Amino acid sequence: MKAVLGLEDGQFVVGEGFGVEGECRGELVFNTQMTGYMESLTDPSYYGQILMFTFPLIGDYGVDIQNFQNPRVCALGAVTKEICERPDARPTIRTFFEERGLYGMTGVDTRALTIKTRVHGTMRAAMVVGSDDGEYAVRLARQPPSHVEIVPIPVVSCRESYHIHGSGKRIAVLDLGIKKNMITSLMERKADLTVFPYNATSDQVMEARPDALFVSNGPGDPKQATDAIRCIRELLGELPIFGICMGNQVSALALGGDTYKLKFGHRGANQPVRHKDGRIFITTQNHGYAVDAESLPEGSKITYVNVNDGTVEGFENTGLNLTTVQFHPEAHGGPRDTEAYFFDSMFRRLK
Repeated sequence: MKAVLGLEDGQFVVGEGFGVEGECRGELVFNTQMTGYMESLTDPSYYGQILMFTFPLIGDYGVDIQNFQNPRVCALGAVTKEICERPDARPTIRTFFEERGLYGMTGVDTRALTIKTRVHGTMRAAMVVGSDDGEYAVRLARQPPSHVEIVPIPVVSCRESYHIHGSGKRIAVLDLGIKKNMITSLMERKADLTVFPYNATSDQVMEARPDALFVSNGPGDPKQATDAIRCIRELLGELPIFGICMGNQVSALALGGDTYKLKFGHRGANQPVRHKDGRIFITTQNHGYAVDAESLPEGSKITYVNVNDGTVEGFENTGLNLTTVQFHPEAHGGPRDTEAYFFDSMFRRLK
């Protein structure tokens, strides 16, 4: 089965399709992880994007459903150099894509496309499985994005609030597209969780009588998370607030700060960050936007910076009891260097 990937600049590449015939369009982004490919494909932060893997072989340990970060694959499609046809265990990625009606493409020089993305920035793309019509794929890539592509958070957030019983601190969770392992990391510390949808009000959050508010990751432009920004702004100083990934960005916006789109984003499990005390951690990341350090108001302090490009990887405002990070300390598949550091310190502050 043929497949073609078209880019908005007019380039297209032809490869082999896997999964089912069909088409999708969205941003083409790359991930540098060697493992955790199913965790990435099921990460809600990839909703509306075509995920390209730089590591040349994907699927070598099959499909490990128990480690999904969401019950469904959230990325629009997968682009690979090669997929493993005979993993040691579990279903193959080819079989899984066929059974779930997903779009995949292999036989692509993903590293060449990654180099191009790093030079020119993230581009809109379209993948057509079952065809090699490159001109059609390019036309599809150039079409204006749909409303769902522009504002993806409502699609991946929970529809209504729900409760997860625990014997410890009561944590209100604002779900902007939360990964399963964030819930797991909180539950491992016996937290009693009330998870709210993206548009929950501050009054609804306070009705749960929480000890703290936790703001999750999510897809798209953080400035579109207007409900979450409003909710956080109204609760600043009323509750301890913690955030990861988009939680970092919307917290900055709630303070009156600013965010901006990165040229090609940070997506992978090898991103070095420097803590304010000088220590360096290797982290998992998945974001296309960053906090503008100069825009943060007085009282805010940068706690982590990216070693590669100097972008903000975390900040705190002790006067307002706000602590956030841009990377993923809970990341399943690793590295786990910062999980205990972030979550344990979070719960120590709530004693």
